[in-house]
Amino acid sequence: MYRNKVEICGVDTSQLTVLSDEEKRALLLRVKKGDTQAREALICGNLRLVLSIVGRFSGRRENMDDLFQVGCIGLMKSIDRFNVDLDVKFSTYAVPMIIGEIRRYLRDNNTIRVSRSIRDLAYRALGAREELAREKGREPTVDEIAERLGASKDSVADAMEAIIEPISLYESVYNDGDDTVYVIDQLKDNDDTDEAWIESIALRDAMKKLGERERSIILMRFYKGKTQMEIADEIGISQAQVSRLEKSALQRIRAEF
Repeated sequence: MYRNKVEICGVDTSQLTVLSDEEKRALLLRVKKGDTQAREALICGNLRLVLSIVGRFSGRRENMDDLFQVGCIGLMKSIDRFNVDLDVKFSTYAVPMIIGEIRRYLRDNNTIRVSRSIRDLAYRALGAREELAREKGREPTVDEIAERLGASKDSVADAMEAIIEPISLYESVYNDGDDTVYVIDQLKDNDDTDEAWIESIALRDAMKKLGERERSIILMRFYKGKTQMEIADEIGISQAQVSRLEKSALQRIRAEF
């Protein structure tokens, strides 16, 4: 059963059959001769394989029924394309075919579009990471992955980061009855502190004590990003006068702090 779910896409997962390698080969030989009943039996006999692969993608916020259907498409493609003359197990051929179909679906339905070249590099990097992990018995570094692929470290790192699916700020990370913790609860805004809030109040109070012209110069200079020359042209005084007024205003603000 899949995560205690009895049905997926209307299929009772507790009743799924499992075929032996001999049974699969016999059915495949019949399929190659155009036997549609054998094809249907082969599909039904491999749904548990699809189910196990779909489970690998359970961490993504995708509808499992949709992924299961996509996985079944990959299964059917592998049945139609499998070469019975090769000494290869059907599952060995079908698994990457099903995974590839699911990955294409996730890629094409991702809200953030990533170029094909970057996606291809990212998937090659994931494959290289798995190979290196088996060889070294540890998680490989980005440098090692890049060397295996013959690519630059930065391009590999950027590609792998590009295919990471964004998560919602309101996704639950912990739930204890009525007490739920969301991603946004674990984020900190360094600008939104008590000290920053107090400084903001003090700055507003200091600005209120400036003269109208000084206040206008400070607002245009530091909030609107205008130059002293632009301010001088706008209010009709010289740049030297703007400079003196700005300096005087800043001194008064510092004194208030």
